[in-house]
Amino acid sequence: MPRMSKVELYAAIRRDHRGGMSIRELERKHGVTWRTVRKALDSSWPEPRKKLPPRATGLDRYKPVIDEILRADLDAPRKQRHTVTRIFRWLVEEHGADVSYGMVRYYVAARKPEILVESGKAPLEAFVPQTHQPGHEAEVDFGDVTIRLAGELVTCYLFSFRLSYSGKAVHRVFASCGQEAFFEGHVHALRTLGGVPRTKVRYDNLKAAVARVLGLSRARVDADWWIAFKSHYGIESFYCRPGIEGAHEKGGVEGQIGYFRRNHFVPVPEVSSLAELNEMVEQWDRQDDARRIGSRSGPSPRASRSNDRC
Repeated sequence: MPRMSKVELYAAIRRDHRGGMSIRELERKHGVTWRTVRKALDSSWPEPRKKLPPRATGLDRYKPVIDEILRADLDAPRKQRHTVTRIFRWLVEEHGADVSYGMVRYYVAARKPEILVESGKAPLEAFVPQTHQPGHEAEVDFGDVTIRLAGELVTCYLFSFRLSYSGKAVHRVFASCGQEAFFEGHVHALRTLGGVPRTKVRYDNLKAAVARVLGLSRARVDADWWIAFKSHYGIESFYCRPGIEGAHEKGGVEGQIGYFRRNHFVPVPEVSSLAELNEMVEQWDRQDDARRIGSRSGPSPRASRSNDRC
């Protein structure tokens, strides 16, 4: 059984209390203290965890000095600015600082973009929460999973097709993440969902779909078989930016793969064939239709997902 989240624990305590259980009975049943029971009864949403103050380091007293160096470098010729190595040696040799190179490198990497923004020489980067309409968008990705197949520990690949509005996802496990698995995963997902998203499906640079990435833009050269497949099913592909920036554009499916792996592949499943495993995966997908995602409010998960038809 996957470990119960704090939100689920609070919901269970409140449900049992409505059923007539006393506080002492709730403590024993759920293995919690009186304080936890009281908090659950007072509020259905747990308090946010308090952040610990950052620990003091040997670099703290030199941070203002490093900041001044980085500010002075803004007006210096590009090829004559301080490197991390130069700053580190200067701190050690000139000031006798008891710091490591890693500490200096980490601080400079974090502080330099902030100083650029403070000086007005770089735009402030911000993230805008995504909103989606029912049945309009989806995200696709592969994630690796380890299983015990016919007694042998092997690595397989979990295909995930996730609807962006409701979070309903369809999964399939394959021996590889090649083009055949990519196509078969789509066919299974579209058959299960009963159609194709109306606007777009988000992808990264999966080799099964992309023959070549053109620079750092969204432009791609699609593989010929992928072009034909999309044309047959009427799929509109949307490619995320390369690197970590693109991961934020399809964070839903990446988080979904992590959730599915933690909750259904722990402990490592033992099966005799991939067909047997995929029957289990289909059952897990049906079970997950009843869960609420994170802090989403509004209609129940089943109602939300029934509206999210392609």
